[in-house]
Amino acid sequence: METPWGALPVSDAHVHFFSHRFFSTLAEQKKAQFATLAPLLEWELPDEDPAQLASAWIEELNRRGVDKAALIASVPGDADSVIAAVRKFPQRFYGYSMVNPLAPTALAQTEQALASGHIRCLCFFPAMHRFSIQDDRVGALLDLAAARTRVAIFVHCGVLSVGVRRKLGLASEFDMRYSNPIELHAVALRYPTLRFIVPHFGAGYFREALMLCDLCPNVSLDTSSSNSWMRYEEANINLRTVFRRSLDVAGPRRLLFGTDSSYFPRGWNAQIFEAQSKVLYEIGVDAETARLIFHDNLEQLFS
Repeated sequence: METPWGALPVSDAHVHFFSHRFFSTLAEQKKAQFATLAPLLEWELPDEDPAQLASAWIEELNRRGVDKAALIASVPGDADSVIAAVRKFPQRFYGYSMVNPLAPTALAQTEQALASGHIRCLCFFPAMHRFSIQDDRVGALLDLAAARTRVAIFVHCGVLSVGVRRKLGLASEFDMRYSNPIELHAVALRYPTLRFIVPHFGAGYFREALMLCDLCPNVSLDTSSSNSWMRYEEANINLRTVFRRSLDVAGPRRLLFGTDSSYFPRGWNAQIFEAQSKVLYEIGVDAETARLIFHDNLEQLFS
């Protein structure tokens, strides 16, 4: 892809795979027919076959010049949709799966998903599902991940706002008591061979996320989304400050570029890439460091 540094490979560490199963789950919660969601959202709804949605994403990534993308199964129990996508395009996708450790089937489903070889990251949303990342049921899932090589753990911290739920008028009864990155400290120390990813720079817990990175070398930050959480910080904070401080504390090898892309017809959110690449170039990041953030770090996480 053409960047301010010239041509560089770009991979996206944070893309939501909004499958047919994902929208069906929302339709059930809304007590509505699947087809009625399209006019409410003004989005394209995918076919039942996740391979077709995977093909749409490949076409979009090709059009944008993006090498690879991490696809997140965005409701618990939807790992099979992402597995189908990765199976069809194993050189282009990394499979991530959302897990609710409180669900009675979580352990069996996670074991099956990891056994497929196509799920490389387990995604935990403590505030969404109202659990502590230090819960023993989480530990049982982390044990499964730690028994394998090159499996990462994604933990959403900070502010959690799910736009699709808001557009559909669905309540988001989250509990922010479980959203502080400090909760992850003891867990990351207990599992030193696992790589942990905190998205959105901690999404409002930036200071805490930096503290966590400083204390735990196995924790990385992903840069995804508009990072609108900055409005909660001191008045002078901006994306330049965020990147400078993250590079200073975590270093260039623990930052993973992501967009938080999710739906069509928008597709890949190029505005996020443009904003972040512009800022990194302006603060003096060289081409070698840019390549780490935009591509190599994600590749090295799983290869």
